[in-house]
Amino acid sequence: MKTLIVEDDVASGLVLQGLLARYGECHIAVNGLEGVKAARMALLTGKPYDLICLDIMMPEMDGQTALKEIRNAEKEIESSGRNRAKIVMTTAVADKNTVLKAIQEHCDGYLVKPIEKVKLLEELHRLNLLR
Repeated sequence: MKTLIVEDDVASGLVLQGLLARYGECHIAVNGLEGVKAARMALLTGKPYDLICLDIMMPEMDGQTALKEIRNAEKEIESSGRNRAKIVMTTAVADKNTVLKAIQEHCDGYLVKPIEKVKLLEELHRLNLLR
């Protein structure tokens, strides 16, 4: 499983990386702008991400905007939908409106920080990323 962690908080990014590294290659971007660039480059090279963990509150570009941009890039570059990443929003904000907005922009899951290993693994199984 190829994973992109988009997280501006270094500690949170390292925790996720520590939890996910055993399942495959992990890359980290420190804001939404970098995350969109990384996702776009992966699509262009034919090696898209299987999973993108995307924080909602970040500098440069927030997670909601990054989610929209990544989904647009997937449509633009790979119109068949075969290479559509599973995107899980990660945030300290469990606000109903924030969750609904992320779902409207086609996120696949939503985890509230601090991320618990059990909940993360349950989500990966639910998304058929782990068997």
